[in-house]
Amino acid sequence: MTDRLTEQQKPLSETPDLAEINARSQGRLPGLLGIEFTHAGRGLMRAHLDIRPELLAPNGFLHAASVVGLADTACGYGTILALPAGAQNFTTIELKSNHLATARAGRIEVEARLLHGGRTTQVWDAVVSAEGKTLALFRCTQVILYPR
Repeated sequence: MTDRLTEQQKPLSETPDLAEINARSQGRLPGLLGIEFTHAGRGLMRAHLDIRPELLAPNGFLHAASVVGLADTACGYGTILALPAGAQNFTTIELKSNHLATARAGRIEVEARLLHGGRTTQVWDAVVSAEGKTLALFRCTQVILYPR
């Protein structure tokens, strides 16, 4: 057994660039979904993914899990960038999504915004859209983890 951290487990640099964030997703669910970040900043994240047959439900529409995966990933990376001093990590304690429309092809995008950035929790809202149409509204609460 080794004590070495994988690239995905290492902390992000103080000012990560998009290449670092996108590289970190490879070999994990965000990479498998094909999520690509286009903006990363404290309190605001933007990303997209291209719809492929593997991301569709058996009924031919975009699977809700694909939409939630995009939104949750954007909020998760945003949480990492907004961790308070001394915090080590986070985990999601609640999430909710309202699906208003769907897509079958093309690209979906997400914009995630930090609503509450406390010492013990963060609350994020995200809007998933395609071609200017809102597909889903998403909210999650993250608990901030500190070293013991």
